Amino acid sequence: EVICFKQGDFIDFCLGPHVPSTGYIKHFKLLSVSGAYWKGDEKGRQLQRIYGTAFQTKKELRKYLYMLEEAKKRDHRKLGVELDLFSFNEKLGAGLILWHPKGGAIRNAIEDFWREEHYKDGYDLLFSPHVAKLDVWETSGHTEFYDALYPPFEGDGIKYQLKPMNCPFHIMVYNSRQRSYRELPLRWAELGTVYRYERSGVLHGLLRVRGFTQDDAHIFCRPDQLEKEIRKAISLAKNILGTFGFTEYDIFLSTCPDKYCGSDTDWDKATKALERALKEEKLDFSIDEGEGVFYGPKIDIKIKDALQRSWQCTTIQLDFNLAERFDLNYVGEDGKFHRPFMIHRALLGSLERFFGILIEHYNGNFPLWLAPVQAVIIPIADRHTEYAESINETFKNRRLRTLVDTRREKMGYKIRDAETNKIPLILIVGDREVERKTASLRIHTHGDEGEIHVEK
Repeated sequence: EVICFKQGDFIDFCLGPHVPSTGYIKHFKLLSVSGAYWKGDEKGRQLQRIYGTAFQTKKELRKYLYMLEEAKKRDHRKLGVELDLFSFNEKLGAGLILWHPKGGAIRNAIEDFWREEHYKDGYDLLFSPHVAKLDVWETSGHTEFYDALYPPFEGDGIKYQLKPMNCPFHIMVYNSRQRSYRELPLRWAELGTVYRYERSGVLHGLLRVRGFTQDDAHIFCRPDQLEKEIRKAISLAKNILGTFGFTEYDIFLSTCPDKYCGSDTDWDKATKALERALKEEKLDFSIDEGEGVFYGPKIDIKIKDALQRSWQCTTIQLDFNLAERFDLNYVGEDGKFHRPFMIHRALLGSLERFFGILIEHYNGNFPLWLAPVQAVIIPIADRHTEYAESINETFKNRRLRTLVDTRREKMGYKIRDAETNKIPLILIVGDREVERKTASLRIHTHGDEGEIHVEK
């Protein structure tokens, strides 16, 4: 079947729809042009793509254009360079990230918080290799169904594959011995780095890369535990996302597609458990009929940033496929073998992508607990340096990320530089502060706050 639309002499082969007449387009603006490849194949013919937008009213168009300009200012690729957070290097390879010390400090804060919250919620942490025998990925189905695999390599006559997923490793831990119904649920999480060969044309800063770390978790549970575990996963997602400043989101429940694996009974039980869990958590959600993945129903949470843009982060998915392929089982109370329910769960998605979203959400003005440098201490003269260093040592002992600016620059320059680098707290010390054991505090974006006692 071929679909085409016609306007005047122009005929367009596309899924459409088109407006009946260009006269319907009242307020529009052409935005940019770019190259594109025929059918997305970089070996194919290159095309020219023109981007534009249109709205019913001039006010709506202006609002949208303002949002675009604001998004440009917040572009994580620009801010990442300006704030010295990360970089890419073509000599290293496309889509591979170099985390700089400041970016590493933020990542470490994210990971520490993530681990702490998972321990509190009853998870154990796993660590798994970056490669596995090709046989593993043939069993999981990735070699058959997944396009973004790196080519396998050989060692000692055995073929290996860089991992695109963490799931098979967690499954192998589960299968390392016979499991009993008394052990379940098992909640295992990992900050696991994976590798996917994304086409060069779709790579985009931190948002689409080839090597990234997923905040993965897999929950193995009995049927009677399913709903409770889903509720716990939703609650943990709300807590973690809220701590990062994301309290608005759209939630979608995706149900059984036309082609699927697993029994109708399991699909029905899992879908109802997901739906009941969302209702018990008093969350509004939409149902995407038939949009579940072939291996199970899922919940997707799309957070909204400061510009009200939606970002897919959290996903909670049932998986009947891998449970079957790797023959997962446990011995039930009746002494017979039973198949556990297996829940895939990621809250942030990937650390790299989530970091990019955070940068743009906060426009680089990270909250104090995330800021790579939380405070800078500026001595007015050399004779104040010793006192500034003592304050810095006090902060360091309290595990704060602070530094002393002893550069031979004017005071005004140092303050402006700290503001440019979006350091939350600026402490200035001179004769008066040394005598009183205080510091003059300046808060980024707020200005002078007066004198404070450092020990407090």
